Amino acid sequence: MTRIFSGVKPTGHLTLGNYLGAVRQWVESDQHRADALFCVVDLHALTVEHDPARVRRLSRQAATLLLAAGLDPDRCTVFVQSHVDEHTRLSYLLECTATDGEMRRMIQYKEKSARERATGGSVRLSLLTYPVLMAADILAYHADEVPVGDDQAQHVELTRDLAVRFNQRYGQTFTVPRAVVPRVAARVMDLQDPLSKMGKSHAETSGIVYLLDEPDVVRKKVMRAVTDSGTDVVYDRAERPGVANLLELLAACTGSTPAVLAAGYTSYGTLKRDTADAVVELLRPVRERHAELCAEPAYVDGVLRDGARRARELARPTVDAAYRAIGLLPAG
Repeated sequence: MTRIFSGVKPTGHLTLGNYLGAVRQWVESDQHRADALFCVVDLHALTVEHDPARVRRLSRQAATLLLAAGLDPDRCTVFVQSHVDEHTRLSYLLECTATDGEMRRMIQYKEKSARERATGGSVRLSLLTYPVLMAADILAYHADEVPVGDDQAQHVELTRDLAVRFNQRYGQTFTVPRAVVPRVAARVMDLQDPLSKMGKSHAETSGIVYLLDEPDVVRKKVMRAVTDSGTDVVYDRAERPGVANLLELLAACTGSTPAVLAAGYTSYGTLKRDTADAVVELLRPVRERHAELCAEPAYVDGVLRDGARRARELARPTVDAAYRAIGLLPAG
């Protein structure tokens, strides 16, 4: 059976982009067609300046929202990365397989380190090496597929390279995974900056719809979305990114296509109202189920405990095999 691994980083509140770009596919498709593992990758949240209490709070919120969105612990494995030691055990072996040049070519490292250098600062070493930890997240489970946004595809390519290199040097140990990028809404853009991804850790939040935003807040953000010059509604991602973003959101919510929807509108205002209504309705059951789960903390704890137990059972044989293969003396 195909095995899938994917995760979400608790660096901010989960957004509409996270839901449409990843979580909805996990719920509607991936957990039903494969042996699927979904992880709150909390260790990755430590690569930047952070508040410990906030990381804990957001980690729990993320896990609760994954369940509220429809992940079923009877069908898939939901757990927290730091609860499974095999991730960090394997990460060091992969650091010994990767090269400095590979790490420094990673786009996110290049962009963030350049911003820090411009202000006289410096990034944490873990920001440089975290793609190796991401590779360990995937390879520990013999994952065949990794559902990712297109901005993370480079990291899966690195994972593939490390798996092949390790296998060639030390013997067949890892499955070589492949990235799977959703065809629709793979990258949801900021409502105030339609050329930038809707990111959960952005400082400016007026263009970001969070899964737990109240309906009135959602409507206000959508109605204030940036559009483009002109008044006609056409779908053109290059020339009309603002309108294209609204059409893509509405299409993702309704199951239509942006081009077909564009033909039915003559004004930006109507498009915005319909998009706002569609987003509110899409998120309503998630918000309601989240509130129910927050009243059942023991249930969420149990899901995460059982998920971590199963994840350890799956990962430990692979990581132990990697330790043997690379030349480490087995413990007595």
